[in-house]
Amino acid sequence: MCGDSTNWDEDAYRKSILKEREILTRTVFRTVWGPSKDGSPDTIVIASSDGSITSYSIPSCISKLPLGLSNSKVQQLLGIEPDGFLHGHDGPAYDVKFYGGNEDALLLSCGDDGRICGWRWKEFTESKVPINLQGNHVKPVLDLVNHQHKGPWGALSPVPENNAIAVDPQGGAIFSAAGDSCAYCWDVIVTGSEDGTARIWDCKSGKCIKVIDPVKDKQLKGVISCVSCITLDASESWLACGSGQNLSVWNLPTSECVSTISSHSPIQDVVFDNNQILAVGAEPLLNRFDINGMTLSQIQCAPRSAFSVSLHPSGVISVGGYGGLVDVISQFGSHLCTFCCQGL
Repeated sequence: MCGDSTNWDEDAYRKSILKEREILTRTVFRTVWGPSKDGSPDTIVIASSDGSITSYSIPSCISKLPLGLSNSKVQQLLGIEPDGFLHGHDGPAYDVKFYGGNEDALLLSCGDDGRICGWRWKEFTESKVPINLQGNHVKPVLDLVNHQHKGPWGALSPVPENNAIAVDPQGGAIFSAAGDSCAYCWDVIVTGSEDGTARIWDCKSGKCIKVIDPVKDKQLKGVISCVSCITLDASESWLACGSGQNLSVWNLPTSECVSTISSHSPIQDVVFDNNQILAVGAEPLLNRFDINGMTLSQIQCAPRSAFSVSLHPSGVISVGGYGGLVDVISQFGSHLCTFCCQGL
């Protein structure tokens, strides 16, 4: 039986196919918990591969779970519309952070276009613009662009991307790790690189004051793996460093590697939870280790490949990754909700 092609719209069909592919391949590169008056984990902000910066209400996500069904049975069906939406970057948005911890905080993001943008969080959350009209409704109060290097005959290099940002509200500084192998900052910062090392810099003098080489210390010559993620504990005495399928834990005052943890897949993000370590990677697992490298727990999570793990002070954890999926896990290890980020 043949269909009626009289009213066939080729352009609309093509757009629908491209939109479907975009949704299937959308990736969450970073999640961060938003400030709240009472300190509860109510809002999560997401940086995605489509360049968008979106905010979601966790209580709203939980309320939309069908009665009588566990979250694990409906996680693929729960598509949640964001509360707030920004056209953050041309190209993927790789990182998002808050500068300040109250409602006067700045929401910062960086991405493939080499920019660091900042919006007033209060202005963003209190906007009365309908969600379908959001995107450029809130103007950034901060817009920084990476330096272009000058080559022969005055030719300028492409603007290098920003892969990650960090903030120091007390010192009034923002740090960025860029694709031109430079770290732009005003104070001491730790960087990870594709040469397989983590380096600590004194940016006042511009000199590297310490080099940590996980591959060298493991005596794995000939096995080259970049440092994919790093994190410091609250005391800045301990460093966890992900390199390929290995996670090494370092005592910085002594420059000693105290433990090395092997994983079945590449490690892609890591964060300290007091004296324990949370790690995610290219498998649907949230791993918890102690400082000595012992596995304390493994929790199944929704993204097949996870790029972000974020810890709220209350102990609630968010995991984001491939497919635009975000998993919210309680401090007790149970799944509060799982949702799929929906574009506009």
